[in-house]
Amino acid sequence: MTILTPELIADGLLPGDPQLAPDGRAVAYTVAPAGRREREPQGAIWLAATDRATPPRRLTAGVANDTIPRWSPDGRSLYFLSDRAKRGEAQLYRLPLGGGEAEALTDWRGGLAEFAPLADGRTVVLLAKDPPTDEDERREREGDDARVWGERWPSRRLRLLDLDSRAVRTIDALGECHVSAFAPAPDGARIAVATWPNPDLDNGAFPTPLHLVDVESGAAHKLCDLPTGGNNLTWDRSGESIAYIARAAEGGASGNGLFLLRVAEAAPRRLVPDLPACPLALCQGAGSGILLTVATGLDTTLQRLDPETDELTELLRLPGELASPAVSADGRLVVALRSTPDSPLNVWAGPPDGPLARLTDLRPELRAVAWGSQERLAWRAADGLDLDGLLILPPGKGRTDGPFPLIVVVHGGPYGRFADDFQLGSGRPSGQWLAVGGYAAFLPNARGGVGHGAAFAASVAGRVGLEDWGDIVAGLDRLVEEGVADPARLGIGGWSQGGFMTAWAVGHTDRFRCGVMGAGVSDWGMMVAESDLPTFESGLGGSTGWEGPGPHPHDQVSPISFVHRVKTPVLILHGECDERVPVSQAQFFARGLRHYGVEHELVVYPREPHGLRERAHQIDALRRLRAWFDRWLGGGRES
Repeated sequence: MTILTPELIADGLLPGDPQLAPDGRAVAYTVAPAGRREREPQGAIWLAATDRATPPRRLTAGVANDTIPRWSPDGRSLYFLSDRAKRGEAQLYRLPLGGGEAEALTDWRGGLAEFAPLADGRTVVLLAKDPPTDEDERREREGDDARVWGERWPSRRLRLLDLDSRAVRTIDALGECHVSAFAPAPDGARIAVATWPNPDLDNGAFPTPLHLVDVESGAAHKLCDLPTGGNNLTWDRSGESIAYIARAAEGGASGNGLFLLRVAEAAPRRLVPDLPACPLALCQGAGSGILLTVATGLDTTLQRLDPETDELTELLRLPGELASPAVSADGRLVVALRSTPDSPLNVWAGPPDGPLARLTDLRPELRAVAWGSQERLAWRAADGLDLDGLLILPPGKGRTDGPFPLIVVVHGGPYGRFADDFQLGSGRPSGQWLAVGGYAAFLPNARGGVGHGAAFAASVAGRVGLEDWGDIVAGLDRLVEEGVADPARLGIGGWSQGGFMTAWAVGHTDRFRCGVMGAGVSDWGMMVAESDLPTFESGLGGSTGWEGPGPHPHDQVSPISFVHRVKTPVLILHGECDERVPVSQAQFFARGLRHYGVEHELVVYPREPHGLRERAHQIDALRRLRAWFDRWLGGGRES
């Protein structure tokens, strides 16, 4: 039997971005380690046969960051981005699959962000910032770099690469706008382009202009505004309609909805607004249809959208996530990332109506680990709302072996979920890491998350910590009543929104012996000042600090307002360079705990954003959080 260690988790390989060849015979995908050993990320491009007749093979060395594999229209070459020439600056490469080395196609100063080959086989769409000017370099060299808000934004602009001449043409008709999303039409003659006035992520909360760019002339005309923003722009194969996913309602805090835009009408419409599930991702299907993955409770369905009738037809339902779907040109084969409840993420492929077959085996070392049994749960909130989640017991244990020391693991978002798949994460609380340590793990899907429709998701706007906290309590109470959870040995932890809920919980109950607050919010008012998504944060908190002297609604749902009640020991983990939930949120809560003499530890990880990326930091966090639970619950065991 293999012992599960933090190193084994951080060194695991993760697949990404699967892309089917035009004939459907092969899939290209990325492979990268969960934890970075270097400051810059590393990743390789791999190729797998969809008939599994030959084993997968690595196409690039992976010593640099090779990403975004895309097939040439004839299927003879693969394009991809790589920073092998200069780390941190990605350029476009082309790799002939018949043999030969990858060829650099660009040398754009500052690097590229995205690209897409066009159907003509002669042109590639590029997305890149303007290269630095002589004045920019002088200012940097001399330290004359005062920043004026609103000036000199580093916007990504749309450009066209001619593969014969290697000339790059910028689409000046879009002006200085920042391109937030783009999608070439199937014939390659037009490009749908969504733009923001600047790169500020908060623009995603407001109406977004959608343009059509003529590839030959470079002319652009505004088609319409997408009222609630939009991403995952996807044409049907006829080139008559564009589907996209966007917030279901205006404002910051909302679930996602499915939208369709018929180009001739230039008026986007939200489809199936009463869908008790949530659209996740889109890709072209056969004929005029569009395929989409839909979060449905603990499962994911693959559905077909008919742009003519606006109807959805379910093709396939699987437990867990079905991420990054792509489809062959004839629509007969779909590929996606998938994990099962007892096996990690891999590349799977098959007909849209199933079955799907696993093409890769990226973590064979995990098969020798004894995992905890995973059970689907269903319960009702105090107001009668139906809820779901997961229960993971220690390896080799069943319910009759309880009661167990139990840890509530809360997901992020809040627009996230626990699906019925493999619950092992790096650098944050995860069900199997805790179960292998001897704990039962309760993973609730409280309201505000994905999987039960837009109204379910939006119900927490301005009310975070209220009904959603009650949802968690209802599920926990049931596990105590059923003899699964030991009421004297309970812990709670989570990351992002899960960190917020941990901070909220310890200020509203003493039933937990300890908590782990990972990258969590403590003050919603300051989130509007500091976060990179202020409109979203104000929607969750319910108000802003500039609305008079208060009291403010956001103070009523901020954990810092209740820190004087806390008696529970709290471990606080946070990335120093987190722009989503700035580290000051952790410092504020820690100072409050210190003021009231509450046992706590504050651990800050240099260079890290909202999630821990570096291998050493992931290992440290995994060790710390389980040692914290062992210290206070006394029920864990060494794995």
